[in-house]
Order: sequence, then structure tokens, then C-alpha cells
Amino acid sequence: ALVMLMLFVFVGCGKQGREIVRVTISTEDAESILAAAGIRLPDVETAAGARTTVEYFSWHDGFHNYDENEIVNTGYFTFTEKYEGEVEWIECDYQARFDDLANLVLSSNSPDLYPAGTSATATYPMKCINRMFQHIDDYIDYDDPLWSGVKEVADTFSIADKHYTIVTDTGFKDVVAYNTRVVEEYGFDDPAELYFNDEWTWNKFYEYCLAFSDEDENRFALDGQTYTNSLVQATGQNFVHRADDGTYYSNIDSPEIERAEQMLYDLTKNGCTYHEGNNYWAMRNDVYGGGMKEGLCLFYICETSFCTDTVEEISAVWGDITNGELMFAPLPRDDSGDGNYYLLTQVSGYMICEGASNPEGAALLATCERFKIIDPTVIDIDRNQLKQKYLWTEEMLEMYDTCKEIAQANPRAIVTGDMTDNLNSIISTFQYGPCRSDNPSTWAQVKEQNRDALDYYLEELNTMMAELAESGT
Repeated sequence: ALVMLMLFVFVGCGKQGREIVRVTISTEDAESILAAAGIRLPDVETAAGARTTVEYFSWHDGFHNYDENEIVNTGYFTFTEKYEGEVEWIECDYQARFDDLANLVLSSNSPDLYPAGTSATATYPMKCINRMFQHIDDYIDYDDPLWSGVKEVADTFSIADKHYTIVTDTGFKDVVAYNTRVVEEYGFDDPAELYFNDEWTWNKFYEYCLAFSDEDENRFALDGQTYTNSLVQATGQNFVHRADDGTYYSNIDSPEIERAEQMLYDLTKNGCTYHEGNNYWAMRNDVYGGGMKEGLCLFYICETSFCTDTVEEISAVWGDITNGELMFAPLPRDDSGDGNYYLLTQVSGYMICEGASNPEGAALLATCERFKIIDPTVIDIDRNQLKQKYLWTEEMLEMYDTCKEIAQANPRAIVTGDMTDNLNSIISTFQYGPCRSDNPSTWAQVKEQNRDALDYYLEELNTMMAELAESGT
């Protein structure tokens, strides 16, 4: 069905004063969503949080539209149309987000909702220990059929059986994005086809990276901020694991991680990773996907959210999407591993802020977000939006489903990112020591220089979590 547009202007939304564009879906789709919601979701007359406004504190707005070529958030649509609710976006600066949120909480002006995250955007466990977020079990029941499918991952973000994260979806994190035209020009087999033939391995990946890269031509196979950690995650292992009792322990002696770190070391030493002089943190043109369209970058390891922008924006960076140049594949598998492909679980969801004035509305909004993930009617509508607005092909949609199946077969959310400052620093050294320098350290060197400190600070964190559990709050 064709999408119909209605435009309303709201001045002063967020710090930029941008104008919200009210993009509506077709009447047929709207009626289908509300009919499904009537079956799966509570009645508007009895639902706690209906007809309220939720204050959403974030550096980005995942609910409203600011361009008529964006897709509609069908969870937000359900919240506004069925429950007559609204979301007030309180925009913050990414770098100052936690300082600003802490000030709001301490001044008893807490917003209601904040985006949950892992890794660089992590919100657990230290932010929970420091009482920036509250546990959510009074509002979300993970034994309910609507939520039971994400309970295993939600348990990862709990302390003493109290959940702190509203997990609305468990997808996958990073994939290998590439330009199909560039891959063909270099005579490489398509990575997606290699995957479906079970031939997309580290050896093949490494072979292509070496053949493509030429420092004299400023051509590097890899670029971006995430390939280092992502290739380690492709082993199915993390530097730090979480035990069943909720405590953290070191996993740096994993032979799988050692093989991944050796590959990263070799890729760096052989000139396959983008750098500007001795700066191995540089990104071409300071943009994700820089060099892809021009054939100066072969593989960009990133989230598929970078493939969801207007056709003009995507085509300007990644390649002509109208000609099917943009595609992605899972992370390659370890030739010496167990034969499985692994993708890190991407957690989508929210945190309820400590002292929130409308936790019921926040939970109801999150419930609508969960509804759109599991209801077949809404899933089909959202897939059609990807095809119509962002020109995703059937091959991209099929690969998206495949990647989600890979991640769900071995659910494994990253548990680092929001540790103590000392732990964050050590784990960063593990992630980048063998590859973010023109003279990188070997994995053996990195391990032995940081082993004792890692164990000490993990024990310190475990003690903090035990004290919070004993406090009963």
C-alpha cells in the first residue's frame, strides 16, 4: 500500500529546533496494526500509562520523523494511536549524556526513559549500581508470553534477580557490509554467496583483504571503529564472561580469541587497515562507509542501521542502492573453530530512569515496541517500509533474517562497556592493543601486561554488585 503523508510542524523539538514531520502509514496498514494490538495488548481503559507523555532522554530520537523519506516507528504509532500517548524527546549531547542525566536524577528532575545499550553505549552494570536507573520488574513481566522470548538475554542485565533493562528485541550487532560492484571488479566471490555455501571463513576474508589493500593507492580493506572487537566476537567468545550467578570472570586465555587477535595483528602489520600516518583510529572522510563507493574500502564492519538512511544518503557513501550495490554478510567463521558462525546479540530496549515520574507510561511505550517485534502483521509492514523507503532488496531482507537466526542460535550480549573506569581501560587495551598502531603489541604481550589487574578489578566489580544485591534495592 502507498504511504500517505501528513506534515505538522513542531518548533523547538530537541536542541536543534528541528521540525517533526508527521509521516503516516496507509489506512489499511494502520487498521491492521490496531487490530493486532487489540488482540495482543491491554485495553486502553485498563492500561497503566495510557494517555500520558513519556519523557525520553537521548542523543537521538527513535520515535519521531524529521524527513518524509524516513520509515514510521510502528511501536510509537501504536502508543499514540491506541493509547493516545506521546513522547517528549529531551535531546542530549552524546559525550555529556551521562553527566547530564546524573544531574537530572540528583535534582529530582529525572526523565522517564533512556535507550539501553551495550559496548560503547552500555548502561549496565555501573549505571545501575550508581542508581542512575531502577529495576523494572514492577512494570515488565518476563514470564508473560509477550516478553518470555527475550528473558534469557534480559537475565544478563540483572542483579539479584532484579532486571534493569527492558529488552524489546534481540537482534544482531555487526555484519560485513560491502559494495557488490567493487567485489565483482576485483574478481572476488560474493561474501553472501560464500556464506550460503559455508565458505565464508577467516582464511577467505584474510585472502581478500590482502589482495585488495595497497597503501600506495590509499586503498585499505578495512575501516571504521568496530572491526577489531567484532572479529573477536566472531569466535563466540568475549574477553570477560558472566557466570550463571551473575559474577564476572576473565576469559582472555581462550584459544579462539588468541586466533582472532593473531589475525588482527597480521591484518594491521600487512597494511590492510585504514590509517592516516600513525593514526590508526582515523576514519576516511570521518564518515562510516567512507571509501566504499569509490572502491577504496572493501569491507565495512558495522551495524545494519548504517544501511537505513535516505536513498540519496546511502548512495552517496556506500554505492548506488538503486542498482543493488549495497549488501552485507555475517562475520566470517573461524576455520579452526567449531564450524558455527557467531554474531553478537544486539540488545534493543530501554532503561527506566531512577526517580522517573511516569514509569508506567515508559513501560507501556516499551510494550508497544515489543509488540511490533513479534506480531507477524507489523513485521510485514515494517519489512515493506524497508523495501519502499530504503530500497532494501529481497536478498538484503533474507540476509537480515539469516543474521538474526545466527545471533539467536547462540545469544550472547557483550557484558563490558559500563564497567569501572579501570576495567573499561583494561578491556579497551585488549580490544585495540594488537591492531591500533603501526607497531602493535602481540596478544601474548597484551595479556601478560594486564592479566593481574583484570582479575583484581573484576573482583572489585563483583563486590559492588553483591553489595547492591544485599541492600535489597
